[in-house]
Amino acid sequence: MNTQRWMSTHFFSFFLTWGIFLPYWAGWMIQTKGISVSGASLIMSIGLVVRGLSTLFAFPYILERVSNKTLLNIAAIGTLLGILCYIPADSFPSLLIVTVFLHIFYPTLMPALDSVAGVLVQSKALKHYGKSRQWGSIGFVSVGILLTVFTGMFGDDVIFWALLLGISCFTALSFTRAPDILIRKPQADQAKRVNILDLFRTKHFLVVLIIVVLLQAAHATYYNYGYIFLQEIDAPIYLIGVIINIAVLAEIIFFSIADKRFNRFSPGTLLALAAAGSSLRWVLVFAFPNVLVFCFAQTLHAFSFAMGHYAFMKYLTANIPHTHIPKAQGIYSAFALSWSTAVFTVFGGFLYEIEPRFAFIGMLACSLPAMLVALMYRKLEGEKKVLLSA
Repeated sequence: MNTQRWMSTHFFSFFLTWGIFLPYWAGWMIQTKGISVSGASLIMSIGLVVRGLSTLFAFPYILERVSNKTLLNIAAIGTLLGILCYIPADSFPSLLIVTVFLHIFYPTLMPALDSVAGVLVQSKALKHYGKSRQWGSIGFVSVGILLTVFTGMFGDDVIFWALLLGISCFTALSFTRAPDILIRKPQADQAKRVNILDLFRTKHFLVVLIIVVLLQAAHATYYNYGYIFLQEIDAPIYLIGVIINIAVLAEIIFFSIADKRFNRFSPGTLLALAAAGSSLRWVLVFAFPNVLVFCFAQTLHAFSFAMGHYAFMKYLTANIPHTHIPKAQGIYSAFALSWSTAVFTVFGGFLYEIEPRFAFIGMLACSLPAMLVALMYRKLEGEKKVLLSA
C-alpha cells in the first residue's frame, strides 16, 4: 500500500477535527453553554492535566501491549463517546466531567500519529514526514474556512455538530487497512527494555524537551482566547475563521518545504529561530491590537509552532531508537502540549480578564527563556561537530 498516502490521510482527518476543537471549543462552551471565561479556562486547563497523564502513562503503556493500529482504534472510539456526552452536559460540573473523559482519549491521537510517522520514517516506509504532516495542516485550515461560513449562517451551535461529524469519520477511517509494521504487536520483552530514564540518558534530550515545552506553552493564550480576542478587536465574524487559519496556511507552507529547505539546519538552530519568531508574534499582538497586525502575526505560526515541532521530530528520528519513540512522544505531549499549556492557560485567563492584550505579552515568559536555552543548545551542537571533526 501507499504508506505516504495512508499517513497523509490520517493526519488530514485528525487535524480536520483538531481545527475545530483547538481554536473554537473554549469559545463554544462560553457562547453556547453559558460558561464564564474563567470557568472555561479552568475546564480546559484540567482537561490538559488529564491529557498529560494520559499521554505520558496510558499511551506508552498500552502501546507496549497492543499494535499501533489497535491503539488508534481504542482512542478513536473513546473520543467519539466523549463528544456524544457533551449533548446532555449543561452545567460546569457536567462539562468538567465530560472534558476530563474526552481528554483521556482524544489528545492521545496526536502523539499516536506522530509515533506512527516516526516508526515509518525510521523503517524507510515513509520518505517525507513533512509532506504527510502538511496534510494535517491542510485539514486544519480547510475546516476553519468551512466553519466560518456555517457559524455565520447558523451560529456557534454548529461547532459541536461539525466536531461530531469529523470524529465519526476519523473513527471509521481508523478501522481501514494499515501498513503491516503498524499491525504487528510489540515484542514480549519490549516493556523491559524501554523506560523513561533511558530517554533522559540520551544526550541533550532534556535540553530539547525544555525548549519545546516552553515553545508550546507560549501558545496557551492564542489557542484558548484567540477566537474571543478577535471578537474583542471587532474582527468581522465571518472572517474570524479565515484569520485563525492564516496561521495554519503558514504552517502548511513550512511543512511543504521543510524537508528540502530546512533539513540541513540543526535542531538547535531551528529551535532558536522558532523562539525568536514566537516572541515577535506576541509582541506584535500586544503592541498593535488591530485585525491587520493580528493577521500578519499569524504568519509567524510557521516559526512558533511548525518549526519548533519539526525540530523536535528531527532530533527524535536522529537520536531516539524506534522502541523509545512512543515514550518520547508521550513525554512531549504531556509536558509540552498539555501540562505547560494548562498552567499558562490559567495564567493567560487571569491576564485576559485584566486586559486582553496582557494575556499575549505574558507569553514572553515562555518564548524568551526558550530562545536563550536554544542558543545554548546550538552552541553545544557546534562543540560536538568540532569534536567529531577532530
